[in-house]
Amino acid sequence: MSADQKAVPIRDAATIIAVKDRMSDDPQVLMGQRGAKAAFMPNKFVFPGGAVDAGDAHIALAAPVNPLCGDRLQEDADHGLPHALAVAAIRELWEETGLILGRPGTWDGDIPEDWAGFADTGHLPSGEGLQFVFRALTPPGRPRRFNARFFLADADRIIGDPQDFSRASDELSHLQWIPLSKVRSFDLPFITEVVLAEVTTRIRDIAPPASVPYFRNDDEESLFLRLRGHPMPQNG
Repeated sequence: MSADQKAVPIRDAATIIAVKDRMSDDPQVLMGQRGAKAAFMPNKFVFPGGAVDAGDAHIALAAPVNPLCGDRLQEDADHGLPHALAVAAIRELWEETGLILGRPGTWDGDIPEDWAGFADTGHLPSGEGLQFVFRALTPPGRPRRFNARFFLADADRIIGDPQDFSRASDELSHLQWIPLSKVRSFDLPFITEVVLAEVTTRIRDIAPPASVPYFRNDDEESLFLRLRGHPMPQNG
């Protein structure tokens, strides 16, 4: 492996898998397309998400994530990171789609610039609707590497019209709710396909999972683990 590959820092990240019509025969997931000039996954259809910012640890949540999810998030993570990950997931959903996961409320003190628009809607971010369902480490050799946590969120938790993307940034284009029966016809990253396979098996289960898959790609080997569990058997 080259020195350049080893030099790429690994950043913690959070991704939202928003699901609409969860109990129907063909639930839909919210995705958008990354730009052609994006350094990471250009042109791919992805879930809203991104890296944890330093300020995310200092944003108060109106309600925390489920304690079981918090326990899974804390495994092999710095103290306080589960809170920052939940905040990052809600912030990225807001920035990339203009959709709100929160509760009505008034902010105390100074409002960070990247939360000003969210606060103007009269809501506080809330982690109560987040289910931690997957974790993945970007393999070596990529221009950017992330230790990403994927959260499932029911569209019923979204404040307002889940089809209203008028407040979204331009980071993702072609934002849309895609039926699971059609999503694999889109240009998806490999890891997104893996996550979708896992989510599809439990999409109607509203309880947090007892264990969470962790697809870990490091400098030595690739492992498919389960947090609070054992290595998953591999076929072949």
